[in-house]
Amino acid sequence: MKKKSLSIATIALSIVTAFSLTACSSNSDSNSKSTVAASEASPTSVASSPVSGKKYIIATDATYAPFEFKQGNEYVGIDIDLLAAIAKLEGFTYDLKPMDFKGIIPALTSNQIDASIAGMTITEERKKTLDFSEGYFESGTSAIVHKDNTSIQSTDDFKGKTFAVKKGTVGAKYAEEHKEEFGAKIEYFDDTPTSFQEVENKNADISFEDYPVIAYMLSVNKDAKLRIAVPKLAVEYYGFAVNKGKNQELLAAFNDGLKKLQQSGEYEKITAKYLGETK
Repeated sequence: MKKKSLSIATIALSIVTAFSLTACSSNSDSNSKSTVAASEASPTSVASSPVSGKKYIIATDATYAPFEFKQGNEYVGIDIDLLAAIAKLEGFTYDLKPMDFKGIIPALTSNQIDASIAGMTITEERKKTLDFSEGYFESGTSAIVHKDNTSIQSTDDFKGKTFAVKKGTVGAKYAEEHKEEFGAKIEYFDDTPTSFQEVENKNADISFEDYPVIAYMLSVNKDAKLRIAVPKLAVEYYGFAVNKGKNQELLAAFNDGLKKLQQSGEYEKITAKYLGETK
């Protein structure tokens, strides 16, 4: 493993404390928290919700700023705030379970957890084993290069390059699907900061990450030796996920609560809190 430069260490510290080595490695943090009780939700929404008074175990990747990360002793982020607001509207409670992103889908399909909200992109492959909510956030995979690299401006410049990717991500899938087309080499890592480190050290040419995540990282660390070469390789959506055919009432409640937040303007307030603009 290459020694980390000061800039990537600064990224990891300044973003989350938790956006540390293993962007999916919060499984060692066994802390969980319960959100609002059903009695705190509005009487109308509670009365009409089939999940009112129920409690669920909901996983998150907690090292994925600005969607979920640890700030002091609290978990914060777009996903965390959306979930709390929806739970209050629909009258259910939950234990938040931070864990490795790569372990979330196996935990869902084995019914160890009830649902997840973890910046998970809705894909056809994942829909074979999971049921998703309506897309709650529009994202897209970005190509990230060293800030001194001016030769990569579009996908036409990906030929013969080395990709550094985080295992199990949509970015990794993109690299794999286009490896032959670009004649590229792929290097795999367990976390996003290490893949970025490879690019900073010029051991790899390109890394991939979801646009809002990398944009947030660069906004909080002006010294990062990285730039976004291609903002969105494709438009993608994040979804709240449950095991296929399971917890359908919870899924419906999430969709219902999300719609209410969007109609009331609360959704835009939550996203603006972390991104500085509405989505």
